[in-house]
Amino acid sequence: MAATPKPASTVVLMDESARVYLTKRPTTMRFMGGFHVFPGGAVEKYDAFVENDYVNTNETQLSINLSYYVAAARELFEEVGVLLGNKKDGSPVQLPMEKVEKYRKDLLEGEIPFIRVLEQENLYFDPQCLTYFGQIITPEESPIRFDTRFFLAKLPEGQNPEPDQKEIDEAAWIKPEEALAAFQNKEIKLAPPTILTLQAIIDFQESGILKLSVSKDDLMRLIYLIKNL
Repeated sequence: MAATPKPASTVVLMDESARVYLTKRPTTMRFMGGFHVFPGGAVEKYDAFVENDYVNTNETQLSINLSYYVAAARELFEEVGVLLGNKKDGSPVQLPMEKVEKYRKDLLEGEIPFIRVLEQENLYFDPQCLTYFGQIITPEESPIRFDTRFFLAKLPEGQNPEPDQKEIDEAAWIKPEEALAAFQNKEIKLAPPTILTLQAIIDFQESGILKLSVSKDDLMRLIYLIKNL
């Protein structure tokens, strides 16, 4: 019997030079160990909450359920320290490093929800700073499955990623086409969803249309090609 896919979010973080931020998972990790991936992870129970003054909860303006957006923002902050939140007047946020480290630790250990960070710092999160552009569901053949929603986010002004050393071995800004070339040259390992996402970003830069449309056949074909590289 196939495993039930767990809801998840992935964030493609992009800077002003149109580079994306790729992170390498430790080889010791059970799932995707040694692979270069985008920040992301499972949607947790605290990512779904009732109306709150610090979050724009008008779901009529969103493409999918709000919990995916909150999970995307939380995972981005947990893994690389980038906080998608602004002050009430819309100005960018820059928290002291000691606060950032404390909040990230508490989030990773499940001691506080992401909304608590916003409340304590009087910050506001607008989900529309994340652009939803597609969905990938892990094939039934996989023992670990995710129903992942993909988002694009611009690097907030005044912030720079600081990878969590427990979850990330290394990280770097890279042009999407350079990442695919490194994969073809066997310099880095990429899973099919990452390959398809990078291609979607390249297509977006060329056409202005941001969309990730993936079938099970697309994934299985890529899995076969990767095994035979």
